[in-house]
Amino acid sequence: MYSRILVPIDLDDPSSWQETVPAAVALARSFGSEIALIHVVSDLVLQLEAEWSGLALRRILETARAKLGLLANQYDSPKEISVHVATGSIYRGILDLAERENVDLIVMAPRGPRPSC
Repeated sequence: MYSRILVPIDLDDPSSWQETVPAAVALARSFGSEIALIHVVSDLVLQLEAEWSGLALRRILETARAKLGLLANQYDSPKEISVHVATGSIYRGILDLAERENVDLIVMAPRGPRPSC
């Protein structure tokens, strides 16, 4: 049913992956799917942290890729989990990768505070 699953990750917010990656792995086991993780570095972050310096930009992207790789290695998926880092608009980066990689399903965590019971 699903051959390619995409999981957007906010590396600064563990709640963006604590439930979604295990859910994606469970789906991947059921359907023999591939999983891709993506983190999008927004232009605002690049302006503030890298100030458009080539070296700083490279450091930010390499750090994000390394963190995603470490995260991917924590999970026992039926196939290797690929990692992707993009820049620009977060939603556009997610949708562009989904289209480029022929993603069937995007598994996302809810944004904002969770209601307390």
